[in-house]
Amino acid sequence: AARVRVSFAVDADGLLNVTAREETSGVEAAISVKPSYGLADDEIARMLTESFSTAEADMVERSLRESRVEAERMLLATRAALKADGDLLTAADHAHIEALLGALQASRESTDHHAIDAAVEALAKGTESFAAERMNRSIRVALAGRSVDQI
Repeated sequence: AARVRVSFAVDADGLLNVTAREETSGVEAAISVKPSYGLADDEIARMLTESFSTAEADMVERSLRESRVEAERMLLATRAALKADGDLLTAADHAHIEALLGALQASRESTDHHAIDAAVEALAKGTESFAAERMNRSIRVALAGRSVDQI
């Protein structure tokens, strides 16, 4: 998922400077917006006040969206792992992971990013031994029939 950091700054002359940087690739773009008419000081103050008043709501919304993206990533990765290596699990372990997947799927619709994060963490902890078994299998397959000198 793209992560873009956008910065807004109004200088002393009333010019709006906007900078956008894509965090993964580092690509950056900037623009200065020059009004066709002068902004009064009270208009600039009002605009700044409005931006501060929505900052907290914006941060909450961002956290919620990030949590939902992470939840979706965990759901997809875990389902793919179950499909590929589900035979490593006992029926009870498989049922436990399915229950954790269901809980995460349900919490993903929540508006509480803390609840989503908790469900992601529960799934991560609940699949640790499965991940270890998958790694062990991969290592066994990679090393099968090889001597120490070949490694």
